[in-house]
Amino acid sequence: MKLRTFAVATVAALLTLGPVACDNTGAPVLTHRLVATGNQKSIPLYPDEETLVEVSHRAQQGGVTGMVGSVQKNFSAKQIDDQTPVQVISTDENGAHVEIVDGPLRGQSGFVAKQNVS
Repeated sequence: MKLRTFAVATVAALLTLGPVACDNTGAPVLTHRLVATGNQKSIPLYPDEETLVEVSHRAQQGGVTGMVGSVQKNFSAKQIDDQTPVQVISTDENGAHVEIVDGPLRGQSGFVAKQNVS
């Protein structure tokens, strides 16, 4: 009988505390921010990791190939404002797949270099 009373009390306590402990706002638990480096004012958001790697590789090369990489960066990446809040979906050695959680591009996702996420 004591075990049954204890079980009922435990279930009642859990049901009472459940709604208090849950966050049903839909907001991400932990958000990060995009951070511009150097003298930049925005962060390039690429559609995927392959585009980031390709553009970065071309931009690092000298001469005409480097200029093509810099121009390609402007056409293949959206420029996102510094300090834009994002949710990190996944990361690897090149960067992070993120989703914008606030602002005019809310819901937009893409890939950014790892030095641009804090």
